[in-house]
Amino acid sequence: MSALAMTGALGVACALAWPPAPAQAATTTTATAQSTTPPTSASSANDPALVAQITAHLAAAKGVRAQFTQTQTLAAMKQPLVSSGTLLFFRERGVIWQIDTPYKATYVITDAGVTQLDASGHRVNTRSAQGARGVAQVSKMMRAMLGGDLSALYSQFDVGAEGSIAQWRMHLTPNQPQLAQSLKGLEMSGGDYLQSLRITLANGDVTKLDFANSAAVAEPGPAERTLFGAP
Repeated sequence: MSALAMTGALGVACALAWPPAPAQAATTTTATAQSTTPPTSASSANDPALVAQITAHLAAAKGVRAQFTQTQTLAAMKQPLVSSGTLLFFRERGVIWQIDTPYKATYVITDAGVTQLDASGHRVNTRSAQGARGVAQVSKMMRAMLGGDLSALYSQFDVGAEGSIAQWRMHLTPNQPQLAQSLKGLEMSGGDYLQSLRITLANGDVTKLDFANSAAVAEPGPAERTLFGAP
């Protein structure tokens, strides 16, 4: 997976774990204007009680299946890069991204790292040992936060929230210097499920993920268990 591909999940996870949008996906979609709007400062809406309610609500689902559209606005590219597909987030195992357009590929993100499969299901590559450790750390942090572990969240970010449990917005700003070198901030919004995630890196690059048709999943299917490496 190229360095350009790694622009995505919570914290440095965003820069390590999301699958890529290739150059051929460049488009003049109206998402450009939306993705270049700077996130609201976390200090503008500091509501720890609402943060706790949101994380507890998200943690109620053991797994979530959804459709996604990813738009990347990069300083090095004149037009945004767009890809779409489906994903399965399973807190105990990891995330399976299946890209449908503009090409077909599958990315499996677990604590062991990232595995890429081509359209035929053949493994393309795996990350280096050092990269795998980085993805493993971020994957654990992401799953801990979506599992309701507030200590994992606050150990890395200053967190603000606004709205209600029915429709909320959270703003995450790194409070660790090492993380802040790579990440400027995260903005999340949703209701019963996460609806959008906007990641702004320190260099100004932005990744926007929009989720639709989210549904709770009690257990992964047989093929998904195989992808996760489970018996």
